[in-house]
Amino acid sequence: MIAKTDEDIEGLKEIGGIIRQVLDEMEQAVRPGITTRDLDEIAGRMFSDLGATSAPKLAYDFPGYTCISVHNEAAHGIPGDRVLEEGQLVNIDVSAEKGGYWADSGRSMPVGRVASHLTDLCDATKKALDAGINAARAGNALNMIGRAVEGLATKRGYRIIDGLVGHGVGSNIHEPPDVHNRFMPNLRSPLVEGLVITIEPFLTKGVGRYKESDDGWTLLTWDGSPSAQYEHTLIITKGAPIIVT
Repeated sequence: MIAKTDEDIEGLKEIGGIIRQVLDEMEQAVRPGITTRDLDEIAGRMFSDLGATSAPKLAYDFPGYTCISVHNEAAHGIPGDRVLEEGQLVNIDVSAEKGGYWADSGRSMPVGRVASHLTDLCDATKKALDAGINAARAGNALNMIGRAVEGLATKRGYRIIDGLVGHGVGSNIHEPPDVHNRFMPNLRSPLVEGLVITIEPFLTKGVGRYKESDDGWTLLTWDGSPSAQYEHTLIITKGAPIIVT
């Protein structure tokens, strides 16, 4: 989507703000002993109260309001009876629609106390997202985002999980362009003012690949290593982007 009007920007900010509220509330509830379904039901209630619709349900008939992925589940985990345990990482990915505007955000978080290497993984992934956002300026090539993300990840000693990428968003949940977390030499098209995208690094100490689980949705790290992801939806401007989530 290209946000062209004040109405577009305000609509994106509204749904982005709802997503941020939902994520904040879900994060407050994360603790050992809670199930991923319990967390997901928080999102369902809040979407109903705030007049929003779950994007994965609306677009893909996903069996949950949100995607909740635990430890070695990199993405698209289905909420259910799984009980969170002390020392795990859990990733909550919230995307929603309201009034024809869509946005997407996610974050990884500790369950209770976690080992220092997992804290470092989360910190590096946040910093990689920040680096990508700093490169997202109108006139810069699209691949400058991936260069910034990959550079930070490599400096911190982590690998990008190949094939898990950001994307355009705004009038649907997944739109062009793909926003890669690696430097892709051929992606030289310039970012244009008003373009709405997500940036979402996925980092791991493992081999940097994923595989599909038997449930048809959940994506697992190839070697069982824990991973982390952080994501924002943003609107490209000539200066710092507008982060709507």
